[in-house]
Amino acid sequence: MDLVFDVGNTETVIGWFQESELRGHWRVSTDSRRTADEYGMILVQLLTASGVGHNAVRAATIGSVVPAMTVVLRGACERYLDVGAVAVDARTPLPITLDVDEPMTVGADRIVNTLAALRMYAADTVVVDLGTATTFDCITRDGVFIGGVISPGVKTSSASLTERTAKLPRVDLVPPQRVIGRRTETCIQSGVFYGAVDAIDGTVHRIREEWGSDELLVVATGGLAELIGPHCRTVQKIEPYLTLYGLEFAREHLSRSTAGSGM
Repeated sequence: MDLVFDVGNTETVIGWFQESELRGHWRVSTDSRRTADEYGMILVQLLTASGVGHNAVRAATIGSVVPAMTVVLRGACERYLDVGAVAVDARTPLPITLDVDEPMTVGADRIVNTLAALRMYAADTVVVDLGTATTFDCITRDGVFIGGVISPGVKTSSASLTERTAKLPRVDLVPPQRVIGRRTETCIQSGVFYGAVDAIDGTVHRIREEWGSDELLVVATGGLAELIGPHCRTVQKIEPYLTLYGLEFAREHLSRSTAGSGM
């Protein structure tokens, strides 16, 4: 089995693959203050609870936007799973192109999203990744990342609103029954939720006009994809674990390249 880590600023999503199929996944807090031993024990417990022995792991691949977490997870994999973990970044030799002004600054999540879009869709694609930040990755049908948009995430915006105001309460992020709220809480829920939905649709419309692509596929991914995506008029596909698939595709490609070189 193969283990992949999608490390975000707030949460880390761990997935395990068997024969290129995603068989399981877990979501844990991203905390680089934790030690490799702590994350190692977490991995062993998760794998054991799922009926998969930790000794079955044969490879680990990390896509991280938190450099300190990469070091911690590598140590955890080496000590507790007895595998070396490969970290994907802009220097990794993948069959994609980063056609932007500063390719070395492109995050690992956007890199593997590009690879996943190439392998799974082979179409001009906008990947809307709903995490701590909401990112729009613009990817051509032949696997060229041409740039995109980064905006505050839905939960980030909501937290900022309530933290900076004295009387506005925190609310759960749920689809409101009505647009027009009749209490403070429902007003906030409507504003946060539909503000996010309309921001996505509006940004996609602007991307479509500027790109000029005749057929543009819009895919929602990330932790909030299944909550927000169905309410967006522009979103055509929802794949919450697109980044995990991209990491597995990266592992497969690197494995074939290494085997082909005779190493």
